[in-house]
Amino acid sequence: MSVALALVAAYLVGAVPVGFLVARAAGVGDIRRHESGNIGATNVLRAAGRAAALVTLLGDVAKGYGAVALGALIAPPAAAACAIAAVAGNCWSVFLLFRGGKGVATGLGALLSVVPLAVLPAIPVWLVVTLSFRYVSLGSLLAALCVPLGSLLLGYPLAAVLAAAAVAAIIVGRHHGNIGRLLAGTERRVGGKRNGEAA
Repeated sequence: MSVALALVAAYLVGAVPVGFLVARAAGVGDIRRHESGNIGATNVLRAAGRAAALVTLLGDVAKGYGAVALGALIAPPAAAACAIAAVAGNCWSVFLLFRGGKGVATGLGALLSVVPLAVLPAIPVWLVVTLSFRYVSLGSLLAALCVPLGSLLLGYPLAAVLAAAAVAAIIVGRHHGNIGRLLAGTERRVGGKRNGEAA
């Protein structure tokens, strides 16, 4: 019972639509009607500016970390599974009729709580790839894929490795449109002209 309660709590915290709320507070209205329609920090940046995007990014990271911390407080053995629940909440939020973001920042926060040493190398991967190629989606995908591999190499418990792999799989799945545009050469770069749906 406590495990189920922990998972529900983590999901609900993860489901808080930070970008949606920040964009409304910034006067943009419904962020889903702007640019790519995504509620994440990248789309908030394009629609509402840097300050709103930074608040969204930090808020999503914090809610991912907090969701796992809350779940672990309720049922310590469920901490790894709570990371998956938090990301699922972000991507399929009950508050947005089971629609949401792509899970990158929330996944970062959640996995920082579960496999912190494996997450640290993924951050420079994201920075280098994003700054070099100016594709936020590509940086996010490669960074996400680094975490389960790092978790395995660093000897984290199997539950943590599987959680990292599940979170990475969700992120990759949520980026299916971006992957198609990257392969087609039509993905939008940071600061570039719009060639298709943004990351």
